[in-house]
Amino acid sequence: MATVNLKGVHKSFGEVHVIKDVTIDIADQQFVALVGPSGCGKSTLLRMIAGLEAVSGGTIEIGG
Repeated sequence: MATVNLKGVHKSFGEVHVIKDVTIDIADQQFVALVGPSGCGKSTLLRMIAGLEAVSGGTIEIGG
């Protein structure tokens, strides 16, 4: 397993800022759920963690 660390992550589509300054540390073996209303950026955040979507700023680190 691995840790996942997001530091100051944000995502913009043109002038629209959809994710702003997300910082979270997820430890090995930790269970995390993302909840929120439709259109709040849950899927976009997961796509960035998976490397399917470019990050506009900040860093995502996945390590063991």
